[in-house]
Amino acid sequence: MFGKTFDLFTVFGFTVRIDTSWFIVAVLVTWSLAAVAFPQMAPGFTTTGYWVMGVLGALGLFASVVLHELSHASVARRFALEMRGITLFIFGGVAEMNDEPPNPKVEFWVAIAGPIASLVIGGACLLAAATGLPSAARTVVGYLGYVNIALALFNMIPAFPLDGGRVLRSVLWHVKGSLRQATRITAAIGGGFGFVLIAVGVLLLVSGEIVQGIWLGLIGLFVRNAAQMSYQQLLLRRVLEGEPVARFMNSHPVTVPPAISVEELVEQYVYRHHYKLFPVVGNGRLEGCVTTRQIKELPRAEWANTPVRQLTTSCSNDNSIAPDADAMEALSTMSRNRESRLLVVEGGELRGVLALKDLLDFFAMKIELEGK
Repeated sequence: MFGKTFDLFTVFGFTVRIDTSWFIVAVLVTWSLAAVAFPQMAPGFTTTGYWVMGVLGALGLFASVVLHELSHASVARRFALEMRGITLFIFGGVAEMNDEPPNPKVEFWVAIAGPIASLVIGGACLLAAATGLPSAARTVVGYLGYVNIALALFNMIPAFPLDGGRVLRSVLWHVKGSLRQATRITAAIGGGFGFVLIAVGVLLLVSGEIVQGIWLGLIGLFVRNAAQMSYQQLLLRRVLEGEPVARFMNSHPVTVPPAISVEELVEQYVYRHHYKLFPVVGNGRLEGCVTTRQIKELPRAEWANTPVRQLTTSCSNDNSIAPDADAMEALSTMSRNRESRLLVVEGGELRGVLALKDLLDFFAMKIELEGK
């Protein structure tokens, strides 16, 4: 879902990250507030004043989204759900859970926590704006009040993966007794809602509302894709859970000797096998692994004189997995560290290599044979 992310800060034990795409919306929001919204809401300020208000409004929106996602994360932690953190991106934010909620009750409370928080923030801002604040502050705070209420209402639309879709999923899960069926229904609704947003965006484009049309179309595309991906991820989890890594690993992987040069590694191994990670084995002993990412960071002029051993990274929880570990755990490790291959290690010895492609091929084959 995300591109390159940066860690911003940690609050209450949750790491807040920002995706590079978020900077696009930050610039657009600041500009639209300073150049359009605030001059219409509160005439009479200088251009500089409007830009200061625009920046404060954008920062307030940023804080509102963080608080919305923190409420999800806090309730999830209360129910002992492991959280990877909070990521802000172009269409808002997401509190990332490592697993699905264990029952409909947990799903409901985790989902509803965000809209409740936004309503509380919105109400507090509107009350503050009704007091004797200076005009500029009243404008910014009033804007944040309305935008938080709008955020809560939009998120409560019963279309997965919006919060309202998750609330609906919890209800259907409770009624039908099946998370899979509940997800399939709410994901279908989410896909339909995304299509409606795209269609409205096209109509706006045709009528001359170019910026609004593009923005609404992009949101619709995101919602539609996210709904489909969420259902696929649930199916993937159901297929891989309980399956050991040893079932999917290559027991006779290509290994690299530590004494060869990086140039030889590239010419004889990377360009030949097209892998991004290779185990480094010398005298029958596993020394670690080397990746194309590490090669890329080394200046090209040094490839011929640098031995692979110098780039070798020791085995860790980020690049290796035990053969009896759950395949879903391996997939989570790959996702977390943006890796497509893991070393399969037991007792310090190399047992094989696990590739993301093999996991996905198994998933596709099982779905094709057994259906959804």
